[in-house]
Amino acid sequence: MAKIRITQVRSRNGRPERQKRTLDALGIRKLNHSVEHEATPQIIGMVNKIRHLVRVENI
Repeated sequence: MAKIRITQVRSRNGRPERQKRTLDALGIRKLNHSVEHEATPQIIGMVNKIRHLVRVENI
């Protein structure tokens, strides 16, 4: 399965708690932090909920 790199590019300050928990669940800890995940439907759904805060790249 394809892998994706997710990088936080906007601050989590002032965001709803649900979006903060989604960032935590993906393993993103701070601004400009990147993580790599398999492109499963669950991960893609999480990324879609916070797409305004992150940048996604195919690997």
